[in-house]
Amino acid sequence: MVAPKKAEGSARSAHMLVLEGVTKYFHRGSVNEVLALKRVNLHVNHGDFITLIGSNGAGKSTLLTATAGGFLPDEGRILLTGEDVTGWPEHRRAAHIGRVFQDPLKGTCASGTIEQNLALAAKRGKSRGLGRGVKSRDRIFFRELLAKIGLGLEDRLTDLVGLLSGGQRQALTLLMATMQRPDVLLLDEHTAALDPKTGQQIIELTRRVVDEERLTTLMVTHNMNQALALGNRLVMMHQGEIILDIDGEEKRNLRVEDLLARFYALKGEAFSSDKMLLV
Repeated sequence: MVAPKKAEGSARSAHMLVLEGVTKYFHRGSVNEVLALKRVNLHVNHGDFITLIGSNGAGKSTLLTATAGGFLPDEGRILLTGEDVTGWPEHRRAAHIGRVFQDPLKGTCASGTIEQNLALAAKRGKSRGLGRGVKSRDRIFFRELLAKIGLGLEDRLTDLVGLLSGGQRQALTLLMATMQRPDVLLLDEHTAALDPKTGQQIIELTRRVVDEERLTTLMVTHNMNQALALGNRLVMMHQGEIILDIDGEEKRNLRVEDLLARFYALKGEAFSSDKMLLV
């Protein structure tokens, strides 16, 4: 197992997110028992943009779900900005965590308008009264926000989200997830369901939003080239464990062939997912 990055000072000052010995079983005690996360240690610094890679079943999405509070770990703990949030339910963590899923239908309400969806996102983590959901000043802000992504959605505020394409919905979901500047942004293969051209547009939007807002980000991707091109740090998982954690100059100099060689050296087997070798 890869040792976690060394702490620099207190957890509150040095790290935005810490996972310590996080373990998760599914169907524990049955013939279908799966050890999805095995004593995972991960220290995420403020402003880190981490790309997470690994073959199917490696534990990538499970790690994000654990961080978001989708389940309680069987062992270990999770700290967010220095506070132990291990026992916090998902809705409580949502005030601090933005998330974009692989399925474009998951992050938005199809029966609501674009402005209604944005208004809900603007209230994340805040008390909600009984006043008008969308005010004039909100619309001005929403138009300015949407104009930045260049998809023409600023002129469609009253359109139902269900009428948008998958790429438009993912762009909207990304904006909604980052409107309140989350402590941590989780991106779970958020371009995998899109065609290559649209997917690249969303990746460029992601790069811009993360860089401009200096967001602490964990992004699961199925594409090794993408994982190497984005972010300042790369983490590879295998069978519920972190087996590589690379950053800085070492990451910038890596090629896909180097990653495959490192995997083979560590595990004595060929990497099993051809899908991740796509350009």
